[in-house]
Amino acid sequence: MMAWYQESFGNDYLLVYKHRDMQGAYHEVKQMIDWLDLPQGAKVLDLCCGMGRHSLALADFGYQVTGVDLSEVLLREAMRMDSGGQVTWVRGDMRAVPLSEPQDAVVNLFTSFGYFDEDRENEKVMTEMHRLLRPGGRFILDFLNPVYVGRCLVPYSEREEDGVTIREARSIEDGFVRKRIALVSADELERQHMEQVKLYEKPQFERMFARAGLRVDHVYGDCEGRAYEPEVSQRMIFVGHKEG
Repeated sequence: MMAWYQESFGNDYLLVYKHRDMQGAYHEVKQMIDWLDLPQGAKVLDLCCGMGRHSLALADFGYQVTGVDLSEVLLREAMRMDSGGQVTWVRGDMRAVPLSEPQDAVVNLFTSFGYFDEDRENEKVMTEMHRLLRPGGRFILDFLNPVYVGRCLVPYSEREEDGVTIREARSIEDGFVRKRIALVSADELERQHMEQVKLYEKPQFERMFARAGLRVDHVYGDCEGRAYEPEVSQRMIFVGHKEG
């Protein structure tokens, strides 16, 4: 039986997240550039790049970008969007990235962490970030704020995209936030998917980063650079560097 992340990032994902556009990615990346504080031409790895929105934005801002993702479908879409061949696209697992060249920065965006059931498997992602970064290299890890999610989770929503009804049911169960997605087309056939992310709070992240040899310099509550406040911030964005 396939893990959820092996099954869910396919063609239906492109439809469910069609509303995530390049303009939004550019806005998010513009702020992150200030946080990374790197010269043009710096090597940046977008770990779990998905369909490549942030990778392409980073490349347009002058970085040498490599996008890594496990999903062949999403990488194919990323390559389709990258008509100018700006980004190097690589298929790989975030726990064992098939790269060896040191990077000036590694970014992990749009809640692309916490996919695995076991803490040690999630922590391998940070170990890989450390391995891939040059000494002093920068990182950004953009995660949801579990405190805010616990207070403000929307249990159910429904919308239409390209004639398909998308129903999303959300819940917190056993330390995970889970989203069950049903897509119903005109022929009444229903396709179902599930996404889940393990909920880690700020102190847990800080301990994992420290064990991996990564130092957190700032924690922001959104892409605008506001300070993280547990009760009101929607995001928990860690910015830091590799020690040594």
